[in-house]
Amino acid sequence: MLYILLFVLCILIFIFGMTIIRFGLFNLSANKLKTWLIKLTSTPLKGMLTGTFITALLQSSSAVMVITIGLISARIMTFPQSIGIILGTNIGTTFKTELITFDIDAVLVPFAIIGAILILFPNKKARSIGMLLFGIASVFTAMKGFERLAEPLTSMNVIHQFILSINDNILMSLLTGTVITAIIQSSTAMTGITMGFLTAGLLQLDAGIAIVLGANIGTCITAIIASIGGGKESKLAAYAHVWLNVFGVLLFIPLIPLLTENAPLLAARKDVQLAHISVIFNVVSSLLVLPFATKFGEMILFLHDRRPSKPITK
Repeated sequence: MLYILLFVLCILIFIFGMTIIRFGLFNLSANKLKTWLIKLTSTPLKGMLTGTFITALLQSSSAVMVITIGLISARIMTFPQSIGIILGTNIGTTFKTELITFDIDAVLVPFAIIGAILILFPNKKARSIGMLLFGIASVFTAMKGFERLAEPLTSMNVIHQFILSINDNILMSLLTGTVITAIIQSSTAMTGITMGFLTAGLLQLDAGIAIVLGANIGTCITAIIASIGGGKESKLAAYAHVWLNVFGVLLFIPLIPLLTENAPLLAARKDVQLAHISVIFNVVSSLLVLPFATKFGEMILFLHDRRPSKPITK
């Protein structure tokens, strides 16, 4: 029971860390980010590049989706403009997945101390930098917790049997990633947990890939929640986010054995292999849809808005 409580605590620390990193970065550049989102979305390609950059900067695809849906709700942005941003958020979110594979143990304590001190400063910029440093320390500390707790947790019979069952069942792994991510509302936290079990040698890579694919679907719940009460176009943007990830996952499920077999070519460590495969999934999924972004938007309208509407133009 103690190990479960510690594991839940690590998840909370991880999400807390990601949240204050996002707050820190957002406070440093909020107005500029909104301006870019509005101005640099005249074509799907511009929107994708803008969405990628801002998501990488904020370290959260969910945050960018919430901002986008908020702008649509306020009628500052239209649903067609959001298509490129949605494609970009999936690419931008892979930066944080790569980030958590770095080994920065030696600076975690200094980051936490300096960050905590700066948060107490009255100056907004200093506080924001403090949030960033303290958030990074929190995220990497939680990652260490995932790794250390993976083995003790799997010594518990229920969890051990569950890990064995998803190791042998790709669809079960996919469902696990989807459901847990929807509950904790963080695909990066789900990826971090998966990396911990991979590093401990308790989870097979193919199951880990399936969990991360499922996490991409589960993370859409944040956009769905944000769109509630936001008008028809806000809901359409949320639906587009869901369908993009569902299509990508359906495309990649048959490729899991191939990715698993060739993963050693990408990196030596399994957690880094998983991070690289996550990048491949998100980049390929978005680039495949980009040439058909207009048609993709029209499909969303056809599926979720039966009212007559003007065709989407670039």
